[in-house]
Amino acid sequence: MSAPFRFPRFFVTSPNPCPYLPGKFERKVFTELSGPHAAELNDALGRIGFRRSQSVAYRPSCPDCQACVSMRVLTDDWQPSGTQKRVLKRNSDLEVSACRPWSTDEQFQLLRRYLSARHPGGGMSNMDEMDYADMVEQTPVNTQIIEYREPRKGFAPGRLIGACLTDTQCDGLSMIYSFYDADHEDRPSLGSFIIMDHILRARAAGLPYVYLGYWVRGSKRMAYKARFRPVERLGTDGWERFEPDLEG
Repeated sequence: MSAPFRFPRFFVTSPNPCPYLPGKFERKVFTELSGPHAAELNDALGRIGFRRSQSVAYRPSCPDCQACVSMRVLTDDWQPSGTQKRVLKRNSDLEVSACRPWSTDEQFQLLRRYLSARHPGGGMSNMDEMDYADMVEQTPVNTQIIEYREPRKGFAPGRLIGACLTDTQCDGLSMIYSFYDADHEDRPSLGSFIIMDHILRARAAGLPYVYLGYWVRGSKRMAYKARFRPVERLGTDGWERFEPDLEG
């Protein structure tokens, strides 16, 4: 007989400065993902806007701000733009592998270079090897780390230039965190390629959505998420299609 389902207990963090909007403060509601029903709980919470970090599911709960919008791409309806087609073609030679959630020094060094290039001084800039291992390996759900490598030369694997920690949920792929060689001279838009690869992977697996996390209205750092159409946002009446450019 399976263990009975226990309703989760939710907690709220103290307000902290918002990393996306100057002058704003963020507050989060969260719960622990544990026990034999952790995957089912994560799926259910994902459908109402929660995100996973290690063994915790969280979502913004800011009383004076509603800028964070949960966003997901509709995989069956997505069609690449002309620019996106060129990005797919440019990177079609990359070797992509779905690996078990086990951290490596190669991944960590790539992450460090990515943070230095794209998020210097950010909240993750002080991560060490143990912090990174916890981020990757502490997962109670179906998680993989997708690696993107340059073509191999002989028997040696190609250089790692991208990675994404990804959860497989019952209705889609949830991109927990992606990082890549942001200074690669021959492969601009690697971040966009990783997202498009996930859309194609989800479509091939019969999964209708790719969860991109939060699009933050007014934040330039999150503007890239609006380039993958069609998308849905989570509102008071559930998930609905929307045009981010029209929302300001």
